[in-house]
Amino acid sequence: MNYILFDGTVRRALLPFTFTRPVADIRIGILTIREKWENYLGNTITTITEDYLSERFPMVEMDENVLINASFLPNAELVELVANLNENEAVFLGEEVIAFYSKETQEEVDFSTYRHIEFEGHVLRIENTWDIFSKNGEAMQADFDLLTKGRKSAPISKTNSLVNPENIFLEEGASVEYSILNASEGPIYLGKNSEVWEGNLIRGGFALCEKAVVKMGARIYGPTTVGPYSKVCGEISNSVLIGYSSKGHEGYLGNSVLGEWCNIGADSNNSNLKNNYAKVRLWNYATEKFEQTGLQFCGLMMGDHSKTAINTMFNTGTVIGVNCNIYVPGFPRNFVPSFSWGGASGFTTYQPQKAYEAAKVMMARRGVEFNDMDAKILNHVFEETKRWRKE
Repeated sequence: MNYILFDGTVRRALLPFTFTRPVADIRIGILTIREKWENYLGNTITTITEDYLSERFPMVEMDENVLINASFLPNAELVELVANLNENEAVFLGEEVIAFYSKETQEEVDFSTYRHIEFEGHVLRIENTWDIFSKNGEAMQADFDLLTKGRKSAPISKTNSLVNPENIFLEEGASVEYSILNASEGPIYLGKNSEVWEGNLIRGGFALCEKAVVKMGARIYGPTTVGPYSKVCGEISNSVLIGYSSKGHEGYLGNSVLGEWCNIGADSNNSNLKNNYAKVRLWNYATEKFEQTGLQFCGLMMGDHSKTAINTMFNTGTVIGVNCNIYVPGFPRNFVPSFSWGGASGFTTYQPQKAYEAAKVMMARRGVEFNDMDAKILNHVFEETKRWRKE
């Protein structure tokens, strides 16, 4: 069977992260949503997404297909239903379709002609940006169980102090020295060729993905995910770095999500709790207004390629778009549109060619080329987000 993940109804609520990727390629736990489904189903899975993203994330359609709503994270019970779908069958959770069978010849899908299968088990769903960090612990434990089942961890150096070592797993090539790893509150997973340098204090759940690095002297509280090729240091709590990003110096990051190719300057901090302890409101692209998260702790949401200078400060519940450069003293406003340059004293437009020059240099440092496809995607984001900038 051919499986295809589609963005569903939540894509705009997951901006700015879905400006540059399908919903399926959001990382939560250890794996991206696409990788989770691929591990469960044993298939390579493609996506249906926005037209401007489809060159980078193409769809493969065959005679028989099962389409899966990418906002739903797989588990054994759900996967069994999805894997056994037949023609004219669909899995629903209430009014929301989770998965359905489709033939290539179908021009449209009329669910009134389908047999509805109601899913009655527990399932994780990502509907808002803050779900990425607030549901990260449950997703991480599920990924840890999936990836480590029946396997033995690579050896852990005796220079470390371990709490609950049976809940710590190192992939091939992972290294950690002279650090304290406490997995009593959640698993600790070190991906292939990842590195934890000396003198770190790490409390699980914690996932360090392939070739990511924790520099010396970090204090990390779970559940926190550091995506592939990222570098971190300082104090981090309950945050997700999707990949290829750096928070490599002192400063606090809490209850936050960073996209790819972000850089947080030294001694930068975000607030994750209001002084009056009120629930946090966060900018929502779907409704184009600030919405209640229902959370008392909520920090920074930063889109791909955005960067800060040293000593940058962010208020509780701040949303930064794609390709922003924040560099002046004081707190910037708590919604900064994509391609903005400035800070508390005001913003100008960060012109694409200037932004791309910085992207080329940063990506080259990780051995990745900034290409025409990257430019096309970011040009679309620049045009789409004009209305929020003061041009």
